[in-house]
Amino acid sequence: MAEAALGLGSNLGDREAHLSGAVRALEKWEGVRVTALSSLWETPPWGVEEQPHFLNACVLIETTLSPIEVLDACLAIERDHGRERSLRWGPRTLDMDVLYYDDVVMADERLILPHPRMFLRSFVLAPLAQIAPDKMIGGATTQENLVLVGLEAGMKRLGPLKG
Repeated sequence: MAEAALGLGSNLGDREAHLSGAVRALEKWEGVRVTALSSLWETPPWGVEEQPHFLNACVLIETTLSPIEVLDACLAIERDHGRERSLRWGPRTLDMDVLYYDDVVMADERLILPHPRMFLRSFVLAPLAQIAPDKMIGGATTQENLVLVGLEAGMKRLGPLKG
């Protein structure tokens, strides 16, 4: 079994329901077992700033799927939640990113691991540090990477993510 971390985000519709629904869908996916859930974090938009605030969270899974199969599962779950890809970094019902998959380093046209921009984004690092603080990524732990980036102004830790 491999360990993977997924970043979840939503800023359209019932944001919490989209994130919880994604966890429930993961739990039903063959070859996937959810092992840890972060808190929900409300965060300002990143990239395109004229849009609603996001709810973000991270999930750890154990899986027998390959990295690309995990990506395909995430894309299918996004589609099931009404995700439309029209504007990069724009509003969305559900966003699911594969952050890491064991210690795999890969770059192809569909997936780059570890996620190349996760080290810049406190909305990814803060929830990930809750559930995998000692995971070494890019020569530092998740917690050390979060300290380097710091919490973004306006970020708020909310209650637990529920599956």
